[in-house]
Amino acid sequence: MGFWRLYRECFSDCAVGILDFYHAAGHLWRAATAWLGHDPEAAEICFERWRHLLRHGKHTQVLMELTRLVNRVTLNAESMKVLAQVQADFQNHCQHVAYSAFEQEQLPLGSGLVESACKWLIQQRFKWVGMGWSSTGFEHLLYLRLAWVNQRGRYPFPLSPNVNPQPLDAPRDETLLVRPVVLGLKKNTRNGENFHCHSL
Repeated sequence: MGFWRLYRECFSDCAVGILDFYHAAGHLWRAATAWLGHDPEAAEICFERWRHLLRHGKHTQVLMELTRLVNRVTLNAESMKVLAQVQADFQNHCQHVAYSAFEQEQLPLGSGLVESACKWLIQQRFKWVGMGWSSTGFEHLLYLRLAWVNQRGRYPFPLSPNVNPQPLDAPRDETLLVRPVVLGLKKNTRNGENFHCHSL
């Protein structure tokens, strides 16, 4: 399942989809060089103009110019294919490249923030050397990881039948306090049955 299909099916009603600005600008560079590859200086000027328009709320104008080029210019088959692909991408993602509006809403225009969060939240916790997670084990520990990162919940294991819950801010009592060392669910690679514990 592609990213945008996943967005449409699962998140379009609760999240704003934004195409990374630098990714979109890269498409414009491809279109400019496909059209004006014989004149690098003209291609650079065209790209800079399109990028400026895109960044400052004129994404529909960029789409109109790309559409006009696709319908009117004559290029070799390879260049025409690139130009048509870029035009189709901007047409499909027109609502996802309204960067001026996104900026006014104080939304990030690039994917760096999300990628950094994924690296810290997922990779640095679940991709240590030698780790191998079952789907069920990963899902369970990810739930706890998210709760810990977001500082949500008064009890680390509220549903455990073997734990007498105690508020995390209660006086420290080593006989009752549930320490945040989680049932890691990391499979033993020798027999596939044993599990080891890891901290959040």
